[in-house]
Amino acid sequence: MDSLGTRILRNGFGCPRGLLGRVGGWLMARGNAATERHVVSLAALGEHDVVVVLGHGPGIGLEAAGTKSRHVIGIEPSKTMRDAAARRCKELIREGRVTIRDGAAESTSQPEASVDVVLAVNNVQIWPDWQAAFAELHRVLRPGGRMLLSAHRKWLPDGLEKAVEDAGFQQVETSLWDPPSHGADTAFILRATRA
Repeated sequence: MDSLGTRILRNGFGCPRGLLGRVGGWLMARGNAATERHVVSLAALGEHDVVVVLGHGPGIGLEAAGTKSRHVIGIEPSKTMRDAAARRCKELIREGRVTIRDGAAESTSQPEASVDVVLAVNNVQIWPDWQAAFAELHRVLRPGGRMLLSAHRKWLPDGLEKAVEDAGFQQVETSLWDPPSHGADTAFILRATRA
C-alpha cells in the first residue's frame, strides 16, 4: 500500500489529478515557469519547426513554444494537466499551432522522423523506462533534430547522459542555470542531437 507521502507526490506532481493535481499544477506553473521559458529560448525554435513538449503540466512551456514554431504537440499523461494546458493555450489551439495529446515519453504516438525539437522540463526524473523513452524520442526526431531536457539539479537522476548516448544521440552537452525566481533550484540542462 502506498504511503500518504507517495500518494501526494504522485497525485500532485507525478501524474496530477484531483485537488492535489490542481494544487500541484499551480505550484508547477509558478516554480517552473522561468526554466520552461529558458529551455524554449535555448531551443532557438524556428517558425517552421514541429516541436514535442513532454509532460507539459499546466502549459507554460507549451504556450511559449507555440508562439515561436509552426506546430507544437503537447504529450501529457495527466488529464488534469491536459485540461489546464488547453485553457492556457486556447487561442493557439484554435489557430492550429498547438495540439494536446494523452501520452508519455516512451509512447508519443508520433510518426517516425516527424519532429524537429523535443523539450521536457522537470519530468525526466519520473519517466519509468529511460531506455524505451529515449528510443522513442530518437525515433520521432528527424535527423539533425534536437532534444533539450531540464531537471532540478537536486533531483537529477544518475546515468542520464549515458542513457541519452546509449539511445544513439550525439553532441550531448550539459549545463547549469540558476532561475531568477526566489527559492528556485538550479536547473540541470541537457542538449543532444539525433544523428
